[in-house]
Amino acid sequence: MIIFALQHPIFMSETASITLGDKKYDLSVITGTENEKAIDISKLRDQTGYITIDSGYKNTGCTKSAITFLDGEKGILKYRGYPIEQLAEKSSFIEVSYLLIYGELPNQLQLDNFEALLKEHSDVPEELKAILAAFPQDGHPMAKLCSITAALSAFFPESLNLQASKAEQNLTLVKLMAKFPAIVAYIQRHTLGQSYLSTDKNADYVTNFMNMTFGSSTVDEVVIDAMNKLLILHADHEQNCSTSTVRIVGSSDCNLYASVAAGVAALWGPLHGGANQAVIEMLEKIKNDGGDTAKWVAKAKDKNDSFRLMGFGHRVYKNFDPRAKIIKKACDDILNKLGINDPVLNIAKQLEEAALNDPYFADRKLYPNVDFYSGIIYRALGFPTEMFTVLFALGRCPGWIAQWKELRENKEPIGRPRQVYVGETERDFVSIEDRQKSAVAQ
Repeated sequence: MIIFALQHPIFMSETASITLGDKKYDLSVITGTENEKAIDISKLRDQTGYITIDSGYKNTGCTKSAITFLDGEKGILKYRGYPIEQLAEKSSFIEVSYLLIYGELPNQLQLDNFEALLKEHSDVPEELKAILAAFPQDGHPMAKLCSITAALSAFFPESLNLQASKAEQNLTLVKLMAKFPAIVAYIQRHTLGQSYLSTDKNADYVTNFMNMTFGSSTVDEVVIDAMNKLLILHADHEQNCSTSTVRIVGSSDCNLYASVAAGVAALWGPLHGGANQAVIEMLEKIKNDGGDTAKWVAKAKDKNDSFRLMGFGHRVYKNFDPRAKIIKKACDDILNKLGINDPVLNIAKQLEEAALNDPYFADRKLYPNVDFYSGIIYRALGFPTEMFTVLFALGRCPGWIAQWKELRENKEPIGRPRQVYVGETERDFVSIEDRQKSAVAQ
């Protein structure tokens, strides 16, 4: 029999106890700055011989982090204490990136120096362009991004020295952040069979990316503003699948570039970063079926039907996704500004209206999330559907860098989960001849 009991002793820090048979063990309780509670089981196996099982680590805290706070029940998201709503409205992606990586918002001199460093190191080695050119044009862009990101460690071998000076280590962070938009732009142009464009060191980070991607030097202000917001909203999201991957790979003393490449691979899955691509694929499916949204809404409400609306609800946010409220306005602004008449986007707006007004979805908190609106925006801007997850990675880059940096600074141990073995118990080896005889006899 196992019993957990929380205790609140007077004048003592909060503790928890676990009773295993006739023995009782006391465990410390950690309280975060936003009053999150965690039972510290780091010594549980040493003390009791037991481990815990938490499939998917849904209730397991793998670290203590000062970067991002998320409250799914209340729909709260903060970077370093700043509400996401304020950052999206008042800040730029580069300013937010500095905040995530270095812990505080920059003053003007710090911001200017950071932007200057990013521009100085924004060029991509010619050999990397050649590697990208060797990929099949129709290969998935995330395969290209994962490979090119890992390859950076070969072009910048100093990144392998994790004992280098702080200045040298910082340069590694800057190089990744600086080259990521050019790499993403090259991947799109390679996929579309277009020639690569040089970086524009007179343009800001987001404008330069859009210019390099689409070959234009006159990108609309509304578009740049929407891209800044999208990248800010994707910049970090606590210990999600890809971020946890970056940290656990980095915990082996793996260099930044390879660790982030592992994060790119984790992000690729449709249950994570590929969700916005899945939204557009769903909308295309509805269009090809005739565009009857009422039919597909009914299918989504039918518990016996396997169809599910992609881009609605969120596994963390139990109320609403705070990012969705922000990006919905940007989405409306983009569609109004560009005046696009796209049947797929029209279907998206119909689904949005149905979900926001149907009690079935409201009762289940199945509101359109950030993946729903980001997919719509990316399509409206002319990005190919396969590029959506790559754009997610572009936004998440500073968050991955910040998480890897924090892991190193905290000197966290190598990640090594446990398991409960459920396979065969010990048995004797049988020769292949005897196995054959036994099979024949049966």
